Amino acid sequence: MTSIGTGYDLSNSVFSPDGRNFQVEYAVKAVENGGTAIGIRCKDGVVLAVEKIITSKLLKPGANKRIATVDRHIGIVSAGLVPDGRHFVSRARDEASSWRGVYKGPIPTSALSNRLGSYVQAYTLYSSVRPFGVTAIVGGWDSESELAVDGQVGSGPKSGSGGKVEGAKTGGPGLYMIEPSGLYWGYYGAATGKGRQAAKAELEKLDLSSGTLSLLDGVKEAARIIYVAHEDSKDKDFELEMTWISSLDGPTKGRHEEVPKELRDEAERAAKRALEGEDEEEDATKAEGDAGENERMEE
Repeated sequence: MTSIGTGYDLSNSVFSPDGRNFQVEYAVKAVENGGTAIGIRCKDGVVLAVEKIITSKLLKPGANKRIATVDRHIGIVSAGLVPDGRHFVSRARDEASSWRGVYKGPIPTSALSNRLGSYVQAYTLYSSVRPFGVTAIVGGWDSESELAVDGQVGSGPKSGSGGKVEGAKTGGPGLYMIEPSGLYWGYYGAATGKGRQAAKAELEKLDLSSGTLSLLDGVKEAARIIYVAHEDSKDKDFELEMTWISSLDGPTKGRHEEVPKELRDEAERAAKRALEGEDEEEDATKAEGDAGENERMEE
């Protein structure tokens, strides 16, 4: 611990002289020790994936789910402390249920993320609680058919303040990441956990902002990225868990579901082939470099 942090990390409600909240930073460290989790926003849906490190051979494959369904059209995956993640999901389900009770419809992904961000931030304010040790990725598909027609809600004005926004688009995919501080942003591709840096680098190569990546391609890319991020922990076995949410005319009909086993297995095989191809290219490049070095030494 640095001298500047001495005493200032004992209470969650105290800032250090340079404006830092050390307990929030410690929570971020807890997230970095968790398995890699990613989310990809595609043109026709959202893919969520997580690397579940197998800590015991006695664990049952397929059990101990890390991706949860909050409402029928929204899923959440988290990295960090698993019990914190489960409590976070429980709160998210309460918020989604409350929204349905009041507004008689499904909660938009952005509204759920806003409420959850506020909830997490409240846990950074009081000395009687501690910050959440998770960073969560929220993905969903807001169905146009279940939203108000033309963005109009109730019997208010047709335009202007309180009315619909001209040119506004309703529905579509949504992807948000909520951090232990309560900060959240909307993303095209999000990554968190131990292998987040490698995963981010791979996500940035996909040009997601152009909106051309299909959901099926997103599943294959998600599997490949998780395998790339796992390279730093290749001595540990892991299980890949993936879910997706498609548009109303897609494979999941706007619902959050597990990726079918056949498709997931195919994506994993493709990911392994891609990694093997990269290893062969690296070996060939290294061999060429060694040969060139030998020639220079002979000269």
